[in-house]
Amino acid sequence: MMDWNGDGGWAYSGGSYMLMILAMVIFWGLVIAAVVYVLRQPSRQDRTSGGIEPAHGGAQQVLAERFARGEIDETEFTSRRATLHAQPHP
Repeated sequence: MMDWNGDGGWAYSGGSYMLMILAMVIFWGLVIAAVVYVLRQPSRQDRTSGGIEPAHGGAQQVLAERFARGEIDETEFTSRRATLHAQPHP
Protein backbone atom coordinates (compact mmCIF):
# COMPACT_ATOMS: atom_id res chain seq x y z
CA MET A 1 0.00 0.00 0.00
CA MET A 2 1.35 3.42 -0.87
CA ASP A 3 1.38 6.11 1.82
CA TRP A 4 2.44 9.74 1.89
CA ASN A 5 6.09 8.67 1.85
CA GLY A 6 5.61 6.54 -1.21
CA ASP A 7 6.04 3.03 0.15
CA GLY A 8 5.57 3.55 3.86
CA GLY A 9 9.30 3.46 4.52
CA TRP A 10 10.99 2.92 7.87
CA ALA A 11 8.42 4.92 9.83
CA TYR A 12 5.84 2.16 9.47
CA SER A 13 8.04 -0.89 9.76
CA GLY A 14 7.66 -3.23 12.72
CA GLY A 15 11.14 -2.37 14.02
CA SER A 16 10.27 1.26 14.58
CA TYR A 17 7.33 0.38 16.79
CA MET A 18 9.54 -1.88 18.87
CA LEU A 19 12.10 0.92 19.16
CA MET A 20 9.44 3.39 20.28
CA ILE A 21 8.08 0.92 22.86
CA LEU A 22 11.58 0.26 24.17
CA ALA A 23 12.32 4.00 24.39
CA MET A 24 9.05 4.59 26.26
CA VAL A 25 9.76 1.78 28.73
CA ILE A 26 13.27 3.14 29.36
CA PHE A 27 11.95 6.70 29.78
CA TRP A 28 9.26 5.75 32.30
CA GLY A 29 11.66 3.43 34.09
CA LEU A 30 14.08 6.33 34.56
CA VAL A 31 11.27 8.62 35.75
CA ILE A 32 10.09 6.05 38.30
CA ALA A 33 13.67 5.35 39.45
CA ALA A 34 14.26 9.09 39.95
CA VAL A 35 11.09 9.45 42.03
CA VAL A 36 12.00 6.45 44.18
CA TYR A 37 15.54 7.80 44.65
CA VAL A 38 14.27 11.20 45.77
CA LEU A 39 11.70 9.72 48.16
CA ARG A 40 14.23 7.35 49.76
CA GLN A 41 16.79 10.07 50.49
CA PRO A 42 17.01 10.96 54.18
CA SER A 43 15.83 14.39 55.15
CA ARG A 44 18.34 17.19 55.76
CA GLN A 45 17.99 16.77 59.53
CA ASP A 46 18.74 13.04 59.35
CA ARG A 47 21.86 13.68 57.26
CA THR A 48 23.28 16.13 59.81
CA SER A 49 22.67 13.82 62.76
CA GLY A 50 23.87 10.70 60.96
CA GLY A 51 20.35 9.32 60.71
CA ILE A 52 20.45 7.87 64.23
CA GLU A 53 17.78 8.96 66.62
CA PRO A 54 18.69 8.88 70.30
CA ALA A 55 16.63 6.77 72.67
CA HIS A 56 13.90 8.67 74.48
CA GLY A 57 15.58 8.39 77.86
CA GLY A 58 19.13 8.46 76.63
CA ALA A 59 22.00 6.41 77.96
CA GLN A 60 20.72 6.34 81.54
CA GLN A 61 17.42 4.89 80.40
CA VAL A 62 19.19 2.13 78.47
CA LEU A 63 21.41 1.42 81.46
CA ALA A 64 18.41 1.23 83.79
CA GLU A 65 16.60 -1.11 81.39
CA ARG A 66 19.62 -3.43 81.18
CA PHE A 67 19.82 -3.48 84.98
CA ALA A 68 16.10 -4.22 85.25
CA ARG A 69 16.41 -7.12 82.79
CA GLY A 70 19.31 -8.55 84.78
CA GLU A 71 21.89 -8.10 82.03
CA ILE A 72 24.21 -6.24 84.40
CA ASP A 73 24.62 -6.45 88.15
CA GLU A 74 24.38 -3.63 90.72
CA THR A 75 28.12 -2.87 90.87
CA GLU A 76 28.38 -2.59 87.09
CA PHE A 77 25.22 -0.44 87.02
CA THR A 78 26.60 1.89 89.67
CA SER A 79 29.98 2.12 87.96
CA ARG A 80 28.52 2.88 84.55
CA ARG A 81 26.07 5.41 85.96
CA ALA A 82 28.95 7.22 87.67
CA THR A 83 30.84 7.23 84.37
CA LEU A 84 27.84 8.74 82.60
CA HIS A 85 27.54 11.50 85.18
CA ALA A 86 31.27 12.27 84.99
CA GLN A 87 31.25 12.86 81.20
CA PRO A 88 30.11 16.27 79.93
CA HIS A 89 27.12 16.16 77.60
CA PRO A 90 27.72 17.44 74.03
